Amino acid sequence: MSDIFRPPVTKIATLAGHRDAVYALTGGSAGNIYSGSADGMVVGWDAADPARDGELLARVENSVYALRHLPALNLLVLGHNFQGIQALDLERRQLVQATALPPVAIFEMVFSESRQRLYVGLGDGTLAVLSIPAFKLEKLLRLTDKSLRSLALHEGRGELAVGSSDTRTYILDLDSLETRFTLGESTNSVFSVAYSPDGTHLFTAGRDAQIRSWNVAAGYALAATVPAHMYTINHLVFSPDGRYLASCSLDKSIKLWDAATMTLLRVLDRARAAGHGTSVNRVVWPGTENRLVSCSDDRSLAVWAVGADS
Repeated sequence: MSDIFRPPVTKIATLAGHRDAVYALTGGSAGNIYSGSADGMVVGWDAADPARDGELLARVENSVYALRHLPALNLLVLGHNFQGIQALDLERRQLVQATALPPVAIFEMVFSESRQRLYVGLGDGTLAVLSIPAFKLEKLLRLTDKSLRSLALHEGRGELAVGSSDTRTYILDLDSLETRFTLGESTNSVFSVAYSPDGTHLFTAGRDAQIRSWNVAAGYALAATVPAHMYTINHLVFSPDGRYLASCSLDKSIKLWDAATMTLLRVLDRARAAGHGTSVNRVVWPGTENRLVSCSDDRSLAVWAVGADS
């Protein structure tokens, strides 16, 4: 274990401005990141220049749990709880599209480049599918009677992983939306699903505080289970090069793992790294820079330098 490289990680900035818990976070282009919160504010930040103030891009009526950047269209899609989705033109700073959906919470959105479809996970167990760029609603598919909390795409296999509060993860065909596999070993809500960048494994995590990895080529056979946090794991994200996996939790910490071996490399919390004081809700790795950005119930974002530049 002594020969494992443990990269230095340093908190380099706190980004403040939201007035309530920050739930949504997504990366943009050129180091930009976007956050959404329970105060209905959507804010743009520059992770490469964290000294710059955030820019208020939109203010909506309800909490924002989900954001998705569509770089080819220069749009930021907002999951506006109980009001459907809206698309913000980032150049004009204007809302240009709106699509009504069932009046429930929107927890996650992913965009398939190959299909030009936006997949949206809803709080009533429904998966909504919209065609882009018209944002036309193509289908509403009821998968379960519990919330759909997390989505991840495997473009190479034409599959969509859907994590649900019914404890299951569903693997759907991207086109037909038929269920190919159902993963049932989780013991509580599945809050995050993430494919490894090489596409060989799916990682899942949630309320039971375990990280599970599944062998994609072997029919999603369970490969490993790691007791990762004290409490609910809210989100998983891989570094762009696939070397690291970051997890964040209700236990107020972020953990950095070796993605290949699931060896714990760093714990970023209040005591050890001046981290967040309350639940850490989401983490993103914007661009190729050695930057990790997190958001929390404490109303703030944190920018972390990972590796040699920290």
